[in-house]
Amino acid sequence: MEHVKLSAFADVCLRTLMFLGSRRDQQVTTKEIAEQIGVPYNHVAKAIVELRNRGALDVARGRYGGSQITDQGLSLRVGTLMRDLDGREDVVDCVSEAGVPCPLLAGCKLRGALRRAREAFYAELDLLYVRDLTSPSASVLLPFPTLP
Repeated sequence: MEHVKLSAFADVCLRTLMFLGSRRDQQVTTKEIAEQIGVPYNHVAKAIVELRNRGALDVARGRYGGSQITDQGLSLRVGTLMRDLDGREDVVDCVSEAGVPCPLLAGCKLRGALRRAREAFYAELDLLYVRDLTSPSASVLLPFPTLP
């Protein structure tokens, strides 16, 4: 049975926020974040740009630079953030790689059911704020998901 998965980018963004949330009063380099959460540097760098653009992080460049979570970042609803970062229109792809639509598309009720299930997943995550996911100085490494 398949389970609901976050996109790899959403996962990296959330891990970055959780890590920085556990070090709320510190500036942390991208390199250190990448090493601590077990994610490639370039993925973390892209996540930091996205999170900075959303106001979730303050980023200082230079020799003594780094990223630090903001109050706005701690106040983000997890479901809203994941919904925004997901970017997928549908849970299932109803068009082949060749661009041919599924012959069952016209009468299909699966897409609607899967959309509602995904929304229920995000609605449950809407009950959480980033600040609820970590406490200062807590960090447990989870393996980064392998990409297909």
